[in-house]
Amino acid sequence: MRPTTLTRFLLEKQREPNSTCPPELRLLIETVARACKAINHAIAKGALGDVLGSLDSENVQGEVQKKLDVLANELLVDANEWGGHLAGMASEEMETIHPIPNRYPRGEYLLVYDPIDGSSNVDVNLSVGTIFSVLRAPEACAGREVREEDFLQPGTAQVAAGYAIYGPQTLLVLTIGSGVYEFTLDRELGAWIMTDGPMQIPSGNCEIAINMARRPQWAPEVVTFIDDRLTSGKGPCGRDYNMRWTASMVADVHRILKRGGVFLYPADHRTPGKARLRLLYEANPMSFLVEQAGGASIDGAGRIMEVTPVGLHQRVGLILGDKEQVAELRGAVPA
Repeated sequence: MRPTTLTRFLLEKQREPNSTCPPELRLLIETVARACKAINHAIAKGALGDVLGSLDSENVQGEVQKKLDVLANELLVDANEWGGHLAGMASEEMETIHPIPNRYPRGEYLLVYDPIDGSSNVDVNLSVGTIFSVLRAPEACAGREVREEDFLQPGTAQVAAGYAIYGPQTLLVLTIGSGVYEFTLDRELGAWIMTDGPMQIPSGNCEIAINMARRPQWAPEVVTFIDDRLTSGKGPCGRDYNMRWTASMVADVHRILKRGGVFLYPADHRTPGKARLRLLYEANPMSFLVEQAGGASIDGAGRIMEVTPVGLHQRVGLILGDKEQVAELRGAVPA
């Protein structure tokens, strides 16, 4: 049987009745996928390509920028700004939005992304990734420049989301609102080949992903939830649990999608509003994927994708994965 490439998959989705993948969205996703190939090539060179290490600069969050953070951001901007599918872009690495320059045609979509998730792992040769989300530009944008408030849409407004994971294999995991599909980069052909999908999170698996170093920040409900699972099968859960943490959200969430379990990065309950993950660039696209794969995603108080953003770089707590396990913490943890 002929393998299904990303292009063929998107074309077939485009031709379906009541399609969720119009031609403009298909072309935008293919452009993002090409940029991910270029990022993968840069990562593979490592020290040989002088992409390791940090720069003498900080991003808008006050974090020291890695060389690869800046390079990946530039690759995504360069690939997408001239295609005619976007009205604007926003990135974790840019302080404000990037409107499409007047010299290029403008489209009806907005792209938000984290160019390199887990960039601290690059220097030690562990998996990192790129996360992206696509929104429709509001109708009001038709006669004016795109503005920051146009991007402040809840996760339920996403029309597509996905991530690339740069590891032993290079993968692209994608949803356009009709399931989650995995594509593997065939380096010899230069093509993305479907290797899994529609994906469903396995239920009942005893695995958790959480940063134990943040334990002092956890709400009592999170402490109890974790402790009940780390008792050698003698606690309320009655089962032994495994714990995994790679410091790359893409890698940890991919494991949840493939093997089940739950991912937690809760907000700091001691300081209201203090959290780590960005709503637009990380929490919303990952939540869209997880929900499409049969899981659930919350900020602790409620569904992540129903949160209305108040800023481009807003941070939130996040708990996602196995629907039954997530339900145990719904409404019990401060957002």
